[in-house]
Amino acid sequence: MKKTGYAVVIGRPNVGKSTLLNAIIGQKIVITTDKPQTTRRRIKGIYTSEKGQIIFIDTPGIYKPWDKFGELLFDEAKLSLPDADVILFVCDISQFPGKGDKWIAENILKTDIPVIIVCNKTELVKNQKLRYENSIGYKKLFQKNYPLVFVSAKTGRNIDTLINNVFRKLPQANPIYDDDQITDETLRKIASEIIREKIFILTKDEIPHSTTVLIDRYIEEENIDKIFSTIAVEHNSQKIILIGKNGQMIKKIGTDARLELEKICDKKVFLDLNVKVIKNWRKNNKNLENML
Repeated sequence: MKKTGYAVVIGRPNVGKSTLLNAIIGQKIVITTDKPQTTRRRIKGIYTSEKGQIIFIDTPGIYKPWDKFGELLFDEAKLSLPDADVILFVCDISQFPGKGDKWIAENILKTDIPVIIVCNKTELVKNQKLRYENSIGYKKLFQKNYPLVFVSAKTGRNIDTLINNVFRKLPQANPIYDDDQITDETLRKIASEIIREKIFILTKDEIPHSTTVLIDRYIEEENIDKIFSTIAVEHNSQKIILIGKNGQMIKKIGTDARLELEKICDKKVFLDLNVKVIKNWRKNNKNLENML
């Protein structure tokens, strides 16, 4: 019988968790930027081979929460753990472990679930001594002798080795999803994430973190998908920046998002974007979970 199970991807912000998942699946299913809080909810990536099926669960970057929004992101990551057959603790091997890594090890990963320490960003470390010293630092975060796998999500180095290590930890079971399915995300959710990614890429300072994207309507037709979306911000000054002079910024966001969505949907996309102020939505909104 083949092997099937769940691998939860955990780590600090910006260690490359989403890039790693995209590399494993072989195409983009999770948005990626160099800014914290890019990933806000759990996203499944489904890898299927002749050995079986791994359901990877990408989680928001973990840090000690200091507000309601941070608590929600923390819960999103932590809620995945009980279902895990194996946990991938992803770290940036170009850096020595810091307080954030220690906090995760002490508060999240004290568990009987098998853990693999995934040392990512090996392409940034040419000095073998430095790589060794950093890896020992990550090993010492844990009382148990967890295995290390050195990878580069950016170049694809050792991704096969990581997959083989994950399969060793999984139980024998039949696949859960069809062989050709790579995620269980709906087009509605994918559209929201793609729009949010373009906001992260094209804007700066606090703007990306103060925005969320709501899909008001998603209409699928034979030759075109029509998407009507609201971008929520916290203050009117942010709305002005997001729209831009003569509407240039919101037009650029819409164009970039539409072009990528057309590749995903394999047909024309009509994308309508509106910007709305929802005061302090990250702190006070009762439906915060629905606005991630």
